[in-house]
This record gives sequence, C-alpha cells and structure tokens, in this order.
Amino acid sequence: DTIPEPESRPLRPPGACRTSPIRALLRTFSMRIPLPLILTLTGLLATAVTAAETKTKGKTAGKAAAPAAYATSVPKPTLAEVRYGTHERQVLDLWKAASNSPTPLVFVIHGGGWQGGEKERVDRFVDVAALQVAGISVAAINYRLIRHAEEEGVVPPVKAPLHDAARALQFVRSKAREWNLDPVRIGAAGGSAGACSSLWLAFHDDLADPRSPDPVARESTRLYCAAVNGAQTTLDPLQMKEWTPNSRYGGHAFGVGAFPQFLAAREKILPWINEYSPYALVNAGDAPVHLFYNAPPALGQDQKDPTHTSNFGVKLQERCAAAGVACELVYPGAPGVRHTDATSYLIAMLKAR
Repeated sequence: DTIPEPESRPLRPPGACRTSPIRALLRTFSMRIPLPLILTLTGLLATAVTAAETKTKGKTAGKAAAPAAYATSVPKPTLAEVRYGTHERQVLDLWKAASNSPTPLVFVIHGGGWQGGEKERVDRFVDVAALQVAGISVAAINYRLIRHAEEEGVVPPVKAPLHDAARALQFVRSKAREWNLDPVRIGAAGGSAGACSSLWLAFHDDLADPRSPDPVARESTRLYCAAVNGAQTTLDPLQMKEWTPNSRYGGHAFGVGAFPQFLAAREKILPWINEYSPYALVNAGDAPVHLFYNAPPALGQDQKDPTHTSNFGVKLQERCAAAGVACELVYPGAPGVRHTDATSYLIAMLKAR
C-alpha cells in the first residue's frame, strides 16, 4: 500500500550533448580508413538507423491516443476528470461500453492506504477493456486522502475518503440516464484501502437522504456486488492482532498514530471502528462479494504481509456465512474457486440474467 518514489535520472552536465553514432564513427576512424570506405560505411549505418526509427514508430503509433497517465493497456476514457465535488481530488474518469440499452457499471476505488494513489491505477484492479467488451462500463475515482481530512478537520480522518466514495457513487447514479447506465447493477472493485472502501459500501446501510434538496444526495449508495484484492476487512486493532499477531495497519485512519497507540485507544474509539469496519457492518441482504489474496491464510500466525493477509478474508467469509451473505474467497490453493479474479466475477455477476 506504499507508493514508490519516481525513478530519478541524472542530468547531463551543462553544455553536454549526445553524439550521433555516425559522427562518432567518423571521429574515431577518419584518420585510419580511406575516405571512399568511410562514405560507404556511413551510408549503410544511416540506412540502418532510419530503418530502426521507422520500426519503432510503427510499434508506438497506435498508442498515442492513450493519456500519458494511463498504462498503454488501458483504453482512453470516454470522459476524464469529471467533477463530483469541489475538492481537487473529487474527480472521476468514465469508460462507456457501447450499448443500445443501459449498461452495468464497475466502480473502481484505488488503493494507497488512503494516503496516496490515483485513479490511473485502475488496471491494477480490473481489466477495463475486457469489461467494455462484455458490455460493462467502468468509472474510476480519486478521493480526499487522510492528509486532506486532517487539514479540513474531518473526524475521524477515514471519513473523508469513505464518504467521498459514497458521494461519487451517488453522483454516478445521478448520471445514469445521461451516461446510459443501469443504476441498479453497479459493482465496486479496488485494492487494499480501496478494497476496504468497496466493502464498506457493500455492507453499510444506505446513505441516501430522500429529503435532501440536493438530487445527488437522494441517490442510493448500495451496491449490487463487490470484487476486491487484498482487502482489510476490519479496522479493529484487537481483531487484527488476534487474527494476525504482527498486524501494524489502521491507526492513521483514526488519527491515533502507530499500532500500539491504536490498540491502546481502541475502547475510546470503538464507535468509529464499528462505523467504518466492513466486518462490523455485515447483515443479511447485503451485496455478495469476491475476495482475492496473493497468499494462503494462517490464522493466529505472523504474516509476511500482515496488511494484506488472507486471514482478513477467512474471517470475513465466516461472518458473511453467518449472515447468509455470499462471499467467494480466492487465494493460492483455495478450495472451490469459481472465479479466479475480480474481472471474471464482475462480468458473471453484472451480466447474469
């Protein structure tokens, strides 16, 4: 859930410039090779360089249409930087699927610990092109981060990213007719903190305010389904420590610092924990979910990656089973796997008759 720093590239000294291969060849051998042979070699080298440049341009010509911010595998958005709020990060991108009838939608929330990340990371969570081919549109959002919440005095800080996700979902629903979307068949996707946000939407009571003068606020925040990767399914430090003893995540969400301070503050902030933990919100009738993890579980044992351990998934699946909520859990060696990834699950769920 950390974001690597961009690679740095050393600058050339002032006044330095690149020397072409042809000029270098001439400089090196001009005193040793007869002029006619130099001219012949120069012509051959120039022809080879031109051919290589032509070949390279041919390979990249079809990629020019994609925004530089997106991986080349992600199609260009139909609509980009659409505002759903006034903050600079309250924006979304939309990829519309071609259809004469309203299409289902996959609503993508990026990861980054609620401390970083961008909607341009959409390809880490779903295959946009495959969803479009299946007749499913895609929206990917940015949202306020923990630091923005702290600057604005939002308490607890995690409320800002989670309520931004809810508002963005309401905004998309308000555009259903204009964007040719099915307002019912909306499935969320995301990774890590974005996965936790998706599950929070899946299990939280509807935040719609039918009496609001704001038409967007009157829209539902409920989901049809969710398919997530590496989700934290609880923000309760006691549960995390019981499930995975070397847990260290979550204190920043409530503004209480490192994990030992988080654990010490648990009783005081328990109402917040219960409000923002997906595990605590599961009830009968909630949306079905699909959980994917990169390693098998080992409950009660330290994990190599405790922040994204499938121990989270095992316990949420148990909770969902007790409430009668469908929950698919996928990890290496998992039994009875029906859908190997989020994209295949979302297509199966959102296109089912």
